Amino acid sequence: MIAPGAEAGVPVRVPLVTKPMGVWGSFQTGRQNVLELIPEIALHQPIVSGRTVKRWHMVMDPGALRRILKDRVEDYPKSDVTKMILRPAIGDSMFIAEGAHWHWQRRAAAPAFSPRNVQALGPVMTAAAEIAAERIGQTEGRATNVFDEMVTTTFQVISDVTFAGGRAFDREAVHHAINSYIESTARVSFLDIVGAPSWIPRPSRLVTGSAMRAMKTMADQAIEDRRGAPDHGIPDLLDLLLDGEDPETQRRMSTSELRDNLLTFIVAGHETTALSLAWALYLCGFDPAVQDRARDEAKAALGDRAATVADLPALPFCRRIVDEALRMYPPAAFLSRTARAKDRLCGREVLPGDTVMLPIYALHRNHLLWPDPHRFDPDRFAGDASYDRFAYLPFGGGPRICIGASFALQEAVIILATLLARFRFTRVPGRDPRPVLILTLRPEGGVWLSVERD
Repeated sequence: MIAPGAEAGVPVRVPLVTKPMGVWGSFQTGRQNVLELIPEIALHQPIVSGRTVKRWHMVMDPGALRRILKDRVEDYPKSDVTKMILRPAIGDSMFIAEGAHWHWQRRAAAPAFSPRNVQALGPVMTAAAEIAAERIGQTEGRATNVFDEMVTTTFQVISDVTFAGGRAFDREAVHHAINSYIESTARVSFLDIVGAPSWIPRPSRLVTGSAMRAMKTMADQAIEDRRGAPDHGIPDLLDLLLDGEDPETQRRMSTSELRDNLLTFIVAGHETTALSLAWALYLCGFDPAVQDRARDEAKAALGDRAATVADLPALPFCRRIVDEALRMYPPAAFLSRTARAKDRLCGREVLPGDTVMLPIYALHRNHLLWPDPHRFDPDRFAGDASYDRFAYLPFGGGPRICIGASFALQEAVIILATLLARFRFTRVPGRDPRPVLILTLRPEGGVWLSVERD
């Protein structure tokens, strides 16, 4: 097993499977860390197939992934397991909806995430970055769990851009709900591993929990409050979604549809960006030379102030650090689809009902696609770099690519540059994080770094 920090010159990584596990072993492993179900050979092959009661294929080939996510997307809907795990939390929001129900929601929500609207939300991100810097500055000279700090920061952003001037979510209540959900409902069930039909109840998913119900109630109330509220200036995400209309059907979202999508944005919008930032800071602590280079860039662009949207063109190396963190530790590190029609992928026959897995973690570390893939190297994403679009999928790909990708990247670079311009982050011996995927790729144990003002 690869212990955190055990390999000189290589950041922490996941120990992958080197021998068959069987059904029970797969269940036990999947409950602890889904990524440890990936065979080591997946880092050296375009596709790996097998059977664990049910036929499955793990796909790491960009051409085949383009086919799954773009060319024949309707033939590869999200798997029943994915839907069973997520539906109790986010209903039939656009993240798991299929076909026409997905199309109209996506069309109605798309204007909210236009470049103009995302850039208009930049001041919220700048303000949150400044507050984060002030808070982290108070920990100078001692070890700090920067993952917790980034969760606090990104939750402030998503709360402010979602409910500006109105009823806000209680941060502790939201995190209690999310963590409880991940610890129980979002874990892989034995019935998932053996391919049992979706109509067979999974005991851990029969109850979503009082915390999740309370979060839904808070969201419903906030939506109803806003429907009758006067204009409060620059529209926030809730305003934009309330105004959203499918241009083809003129359909607007109901309160429950708005709530499910808002919860998707709130959970995904702060959890995934917090993870990206925490892993980016860990990598900067891992490689002081990279951190120094990014600090020089950030100081030259910002001086003593927090980064803004206008500064982004002057922060290309900070952006490359974010891109590389997303390659090495993609928050959505494992996706799953169910084949609806007969097909061939990388010369392999795919039958209706087969599970088609997209192990993004293995894709991003595949030796056929990335030179020295376990090495931290932000310059992989320099302007003259070339890689297949479907070899790098931190936000998915095709028509269902994450609608908030530009929002997340803008926020991450603003916060990262602000922090690197002011502080030096150093690894704490013996406290390297362990990458663990339950629903997202989290740093088990936190990301502990010593903080010094630069």
